[in-house]
Amino acid sequence: MEFVSIAPDVKLGENVKIHNFVNLYGCEIGDNTRIGVFVEIQKNAKVGKYCKISSHTFICEGVTIEDNVFIGHSVVFINDTYPRATNGNGMLQTEKDWKVGPILVKNGASIGSNCTILCNVTIGENAIVGAGSVVTRDVPPNAIVAGNPARIFRTITLFSQAEKEELQYALHEFLKKPG
Repeated sequence: MEFVSIAPDVKLGENVKIHNFVNLYGCEIGDNTRIGVFVEIQKNAKVGKYCKISSHTFICEGVTIEDNVFIGHSVVFINDTYPRATNGNGMLQTEKDWKVGPILVKNGASIGSNCTILCNVTIGENAIVGAGSVVTRDVPPNAIVAGNPARIFRTITLFSQAEKEELQYALHEFLKKPG
């Protein structure tokens, strides 16, 4: 692999596919997971089995992604509730100056492209986060959320093809509404 940085402390499962321009250090990646181009996964982050991490995604320390999770393009996880460049003494912050806020993405969840996931949240099993959403609080299992801040749009049930198309249209209309 050309232009890939994988630190020696990374734990890679079997059959992990990693594309070019990826930076991994101190993290764990489960079996049969795919990591797209321009992805960074930091220390103490965990990605489960059979996940797809799309291009331009940033997974920071404190993020746990369980199995069978889809992460769309340009998703950003934020692990700091009060990000600052300097501490109270005017010096650049170090790891001692802040506390990692955890993020948990449960089995089977899907996060659409260009989402921002703030710390201290759990995204429930099989939940779907619509593209461009900002997740500021927990997402229940089987919920579809969208918007800024993300809010519950619907819960997941088994749909026919016609119902899927109706849901896509309704979600599109919902996202066009202000507030």
